[in-house]
Amino acid sequence: MYEAFFGLREKPFALTPNTGFMVQLAPYQACLNLLRVALGEGEGFIKVTGEVGTGKTLLCRALLNELDAAQYQVAWLPNPTLTPMALRQALAQELHIAGAAELDNHGLLTALHARLIQLAGQGKSTVLLIDEAQALPTATLEALRLLTNLETEQRKLLQVVLFGQPELDATLAREDFRQLRQRITFSYSLRPLDVSDATRYLQERLAVAGYRGEPLFKAAAVRLLVRGSGGIPRLLNILANKCLMVAFGEGARQVLARHVRRALDDTEGAKPFWRSASRLLGWKIAAGGLSLALIVGAWPWLAHLAEVLP
Repeated sequence: MYEAFFGLREKPFALTPNTGFMVQLAPYQACLNLLRVALGEGEGFIKVTGEVGTGKTLLCRALLNELDAAQYQVAWLPNPTLTPMALRQALAQELHIAGAAELDNHGLLTALHARLIQLAGQGKSTVLLIDEAQALPTATLEALRLLTNLETEQRKLLQVVLFGQPELDATLAREDFRQLRQRITFSYSLRPLDVSDATRYLQERLAVAGYRGEPLFKAAAVRLLVRGSGGIPRLLNILANKCLMVAFGEGARQVLARHVRRALDDTEGAKPFWRSASRLLGWKIAAGGLSLALIVGAWPWLAHLAEVLP
């Protein structure tokens, strides 16, 4: 509804993880660089964790798109809520093993081993990407660890990249997962965006959507967006979209702090961050007021002291 008003070809802040809108921010670049190095090592588990909405699925898709098909055979499981048997069957289907649904557990493991050896003989590394890995049942996590036991004398036949929320770390910290934990050779934790990251994030997504002109979001609006969203990209998208709607409704050509406040009031997911920031601001004001009161209260005593001292 506001695209033509702001000179946009499409919505710049949709929630779909579209890699065409991926901004090469420092946290994302560092994560992708680590993933490239880790996959080049050719063994073990790789773990990427981050809070809800920090861009894990986007990174997973970006990695999926950039892995060279001549070098890697990639399997992708976007829904990990599988039983151990269903996990093996899903992997077999991703690796194009015919008749996997009719095989029993032993037959499936045999077929998987044979296929992985075949791919290794073709010079390909097999990589399994699992999104939302915090949802893996504990029995399935153990089955996954056992799958990585498939190897030759020279190399592992399967590498696993886990993308998950912080709950995944809590699960892996358990004593019964110490064997799997020891196999995690590389890990990365995604941090929220700061004001500098968010400024670039907003500007580059707008540019991809066709915007040309002066910065659409004023600096004060960006600072408020970061405080209100906690630096979470998904919340930034929701809030930025609403800000543009509010500004359009007013006929304003730039997003101001007052537009951000209206968006924050209308966004349930942002309220915990917004309340926290408001409480922090309130404490700072109260502390400043208390300091001022103490200074004012002490002034007569300080004046008397100045009079009696030589």
